[in-house]
Amino acid sequence: MFRTKSVEQSIRDTEEPEFALRKSLSALDLTVFGVGVIIGTGIFVLTGVVARQTAGPATAIAFVVSGIVCALAALCYAEFASTVPVAGSAYTFSYASLGELPAWIIGWDLVLELALGCAVVAVGWSGYVRSLLGNAGASLPDFLSGTQNGKFGFDLLAFLLVLILTCVLILGVKLSSRVTSIIVGVKVTVVLLVIIVGAFFINGANYHPFIPPSQAAAGGGGLRAPIIQLMAGYTPTNFGVMGIFTAAAVVFFAYIGFDIVATAAEETVHPQRDVPRGILGSLFICTVLYVAVSLVVTGMQHYSRLTVDAPLADAFKSVGHPFWAGLISFGAAVGLTSVCMILLLGQTRVFFAMSRDGLLPRTFSRVHHRFGTPYRSTVLLGVIVAIVAGFTSIKELAELVNIGTLFAFVVVALGVIILRKRRPDLPRSFRTPLVPYLPIASVLASFWLMLNLPAETWLRFGIWMAIGFVVYFVYGRAHSRLGLFGDTR
Repeated sequence: MFRTKSVEQSIRDTEEPEFALRKSLSALDLTVFGVGVIIGTGIFVLTGVVARQTAGPATAIAFVVSGIVCALAALCYAEFASTVPVAGSAYTFSYASLGELPAWIIGWDLVLELALGCAVVAVGWSGYVRSLLGNAGASLPDFLSGTQNGKFGFDLLAFLLVLILTCVLILGVKLSSRVTSIIVGVKVTVVLLVIIVGAFFINGANYHPFIPPSQAAAGGGGLRAPIIQLMAGYTPTNFGVMGIFTAAAVVFFAYIGFDIVATAAEETVHPQRDVPRGILGSLFICTVLYVAVSLVVTGMQHYSRLTVDAPLADAFKSVGHPFWAGLISFGAAVGLTSVCMILLLGQTRVFFAMSRDGLLPRTFSRVHHRFGTPYRSTVLLGVIVAIVAGFTSIKELAELVNIGTLFAFVVVALGVIILRKRRPDLPRSFRTPLVPYLPIASVLASFWLMLNLPAETWLRFGIWMAIGFVVYFVYGRAHSRLGLFGDTR
């Protein structure tokens, strides 16, 4: 169960023509992917939610705190991705350092995380589009607008979006990159307009107090309470200095996605050089944009009056500029398209890597003879995610995305320490500084944010992991190519 797959074996797998992904991505492509998936729901929605309910104008500091936690993990991801330039991200890294069972666990976790993330974003995109249609005097029937307010329905727009993006992914990762580049260009332009135009409407009085007085948070009871409250009696606070850290656990969702850059390592022309650049570059760009937007929005409108649903757009309405509000809504709808596509891309690459290792049926790791993409796994997962997005609101399940990502961060950081000890001879074009201290700091920071998530999120996560154990022992362990042949050639 703890047999490891050597780095050399992982790289040899990428040379089998029938199971080899086509290399076509550059550092710029990877940076665009990173920015494309990170800038989405977080910047268009969470900014107002956190400012109003948790941190006030200090939301900008909360974004910096979350950015630091992600940066610690990003440095670990960058070393692994440059050392093991193979599809699968944290799954592949775990297989090389911790062993087969831990790798299966993290792979199983990533499949859930990325599937739910894609479905949640698709449903959010559908909501923005329906809003734009409403402004134009058009609308969809209620039964085709998704499950809302307890009424069952089918979300036709979310379903169609996922299917269309699945087709784009099948046609090639370079085409996906070009589509993403166009979308990201529109999205970043809108964000920059928010910053530049909004700066002219900032009222300095709205920043006082920058860190509002601390208030006890209604953490809820039972399974809705944060796990740390049930374990240690610590209740997170809103506002004040500690409220910034509570907010950081919430806005962390805004950063989810930079690790997906690592899943495209095998499709990168110069992965040892370009993957670290893509990971760290996209994270830095997005952190700067998040901080700037949060400062502008809380300066335009007092944090206590910000709306929860569309804070950026409504902030412009509050200063008498509905045109900019409409433009922001359009940018949000366009932006979420790229988020959905890249989450689906990351999920299919993890599934592909697990299938190529025999832990899932090998048929799903065969690539298309013309497009060089794992079309079978892409079709399977695309259809499943489309159905989930069409029939489910999955509002509460969205928290599983957070815990899954943080769990992956913990595993990757530990893997860096272990692989440094086991294989100090490996060529590393990028080296995480201050090992083991920086990876340990990454583990502790990620685990702290996990402790601030509700107990029911941990329960659901545990149930999914239990299902994963059953699948591994019933199928994966017996069909593992590493177990059957001792290597994967």
